Amino acid sequence: MEDSSLIQTHNSLDDLFRLIKTLRGENGCPWDKKQTPKSVGIYLIEEVFELVDAIESGNSEQIREELGDVLFHIVFMARMFEERQEFDLSQVARTITEKMIRRHPHVFGDTEVISSAEVVQNWHKIKLNEKKDNKKQSILDSVPAKLPALLRAYRVSDRVAKSGFELAEADENQKNPAAVADGLQTALKSHDGRLASRQFGDLMFTLINIARLAEIHPESALTGSVKIFEARFKKMEELMAKSKWEFDEISLEVKKRMWQKVKKMVPGMD
Repeated sequence: MEDSSLIQTHNSLDDLFRLIKTLRGENGCPWDKKQTPKSVGIYLIEEVFELVDAIESGNSEQIREELGDVLFHIVFMARMFEERQEFDLSQVARTITEKMIRRHPHVFGDTEVISSAEVVQNWHKIKLNEKKDNKKQSILDSVPAKLPALLRAYRVSDRVAKSGFELAEADENQKNPAAVADGLQTALKSHDGRLASRQFGDLMFTLINIARLAEIHPESALTGSVKIFEARFKKMEELMAKSKWEFDEISLEVKKRMWQKVKKMVPGMD
């Protein structure tokens, strides 16, 4: 007897498939009918970021809603390719299922592992073997060019390290961000904007590489710091509103004292 939850999930997905087919159909929505994979891709990126925000909030209702938005865009995009007779959603599901089975030989095969680190190493080796037959010439070609710079820098650093090139071992400056920071200070004093920009980028990449070595994801670390700053600034705005002060009318000394006060009210790591 089939699990009732699986039956319900299947029926709900069928409803979603029919909905999207109707929206794209002859008597469907003019806006939905004119969409292309490229235009929907932009919305999908936005929805994924909204999902991540929901996950960070821990609100299960919000997470469920945002997961639904992401699912809608995935099914919507698959439908457009089905209309072109290129592939359908079942082929998408089959492809990812086969890939996951290949990349988990310790679960679906005879490979033995003793740690999650070994799983990651095997995953990378299997992925490299899979990519040998395609047209990409570099191991970095699979890092999406459209990734936000911070995330892409982390992926590039991680990808080359897994391939046997550890930048921190090849370049001593990668272990010493202070040296790179000195280069930035020199560039700033020279008032050379292009040089300062390059030095700033070098410093960020060095810090990202150090974060990877320390098993800290820079995106998560920066997100946490920004959240703390936002909470503190909002608290400062709240205090100012109660005092009926206008922000631009307050002296720098008062702002400094107030900032130190809110830092104690909204603790961080400092």
